[in-house]
Amino acid sequence: MNTPTIAVLRVVIVIALAGSVVVQVAGASVVRNDFDTTPLPGRLALVAFLIAGVATLQVFAVGVWMLLTKVRRGSLFSTTSFRWVNVIIGAIVAASVLMIALGTALAPGGIAPGVVALIGGVGIVLAGMALLVVVMKALLRQAIARDAEATALRSELDDEVI
Repeated sequence: MNTPTIAVLRVVIVIALAGSVVVQVAGASVVRNDFDTTPLPGRLALVAFLIAGVATLQVFAVGVWMLLTKVRRGSLFSTTSFRWVNVIIGAIVAASVLMIALGTALAPGGIAPGVVALIGGVGIVLAGMALLVVVMKALLRQAIARDAEATALRSELDDEVI
């Protein structure tokens, strides 16, 4: 991947992280003002879902940032990359669980069934995305094995030529 692409993606990540912090900070006041008729435990639950959901996006962004750093350095094809891929998978799974839990929590509260189904559907799509990243992790594992094999073959060829 070329350097301008990595630079643009990093700018996008910084903007997204800055926006997510604003959402987390502003979320408490929005819930306090817009849901003033909702009982306090309900408002606290909404704030908790909001903060935790945005935190999953922040963890995801940090994981992608770290993998971009490895790409820039040319060290993506190493076993240390798996740590960040696992962080990304965990963030997506956590977001999926949060969405399904939110849909489950809203279901008995008189929320329209279509909204609940939509929220649950987003949770299921997120779970599918986590599975997709698991498949990409397996592809990374294969690429690392091929890279190690190619390095060994080059070393053998270098030894034979000399």
